[in-house]
Amino acid sequence: MDIRRLEHENLTRAYGLDMKLLYPWDGMTAPFRGAWCVLRPGDASVAHAHHEHEIFIGMSGRAAVVAGGRRHEFAAGDIVFLRPGIEHHLFNDPRHGEDFAYYAIWWDQAMSAEFVAHETGEAGPA
Repeated sequence: MDIRRLEHENLTRAYGLDMKLLYPWDGMTAPFRGAWCVLRPGDASVAHAHHEHEIFIGMSGRAAVVAGGRRHEFAAGDIVFLRPGIEHHLFNDPRHGEDFAYYAIWWDQAMSAEFVAHETGEAGPA
């Protein structure tokens, strides 16, 4: 068993928020990618769309998810599922006065195939 501790001082500023990628993690393989994300009061993540499926898991605080042009409240304990191709971003209203922390997990068919190939010792996609 390995435990990766949350280290607020080691977060990287990217995409309009502070984050730490799940990878690299020695000895760990998975059919997905992920990141611990912290949206400070007043922060908005960069609006984007992509081909991967994505889940956000709210850990603390609250924010808004703007997806497909609609705004949805998002709080600790909530889970958001985004299908591929939906433009989205998150916004932490500065009036909340606290960080919003969440995990983002994304996956696609290529990541799954890479994982299966690694686990079975087969060659991955060309």
